[in-house]
Amino acid sequence: MTKVRKPLPALAALVDDWWQGVQQAVEPFLLSPLWRRWVHECLLPLVSWEHHAAHTRCARRKATRRQALEAVQATFQPPPITTQLAPQVREDWQAWAVQRTQAFQRTSSAVEGRHGSWSHMHQHHRGLPRRRYKVWTILHNFDGRAADGTTPASRFFRRTFPDRFETVLSHIETLPQPRRRKHQVALSH
Repeated sequence: MTKVRKPLPALAALVDDWWQGVQQAVEPFLLSPLWRRWVHECLLPLVSWEHHAAHTRCARRKATRRQALEAVQATFQPPPITTQLAPQVREDWQAWAVQRTQAFQRTSSAVEGRHGSWSHMHQHHRGLPRRRYKVWTILHNFDGRAADGTTPASRFFRRTFPDRFETVLSHIETLPQPRRRKHQVALSH
């Protein structure tokens, strides 16, 4: 049980960080409490369910999630306040919610996904060295690129970061030459 309980605070902190990012992204719009509630309780959950239903590989799970999504959509019809939005504004909010949902999915994959730390714990029946988690997190967030060439960190913080490989290479002055083997020396004379 300690193997399962140990990463839970890190995962909870990840969710908290994601919600803080949502709060910071919504803050400049100076929304009333009613609009904030719509964003938090309707827009983001529905977009998240749509995303997960569409990206599930197992046909049985996909059908189950699709049914659950349809039930939720039927129960939570768009609130009357959303009729006040122009179609373009509503599409912009929808695109923003999709972006936030995908940012959460990508950042949580370092913990939960096929190559995440939890998968290694279950395969090897032991944890990985703590320093390796930090390195993998940095590589995932600052060097992993999507099809459009952006990194999870650049999408989340909405700014660019220097290339990790170029940064490391800039600190190396000259690379050592490979050793010359005896038969290579004899052939060169």
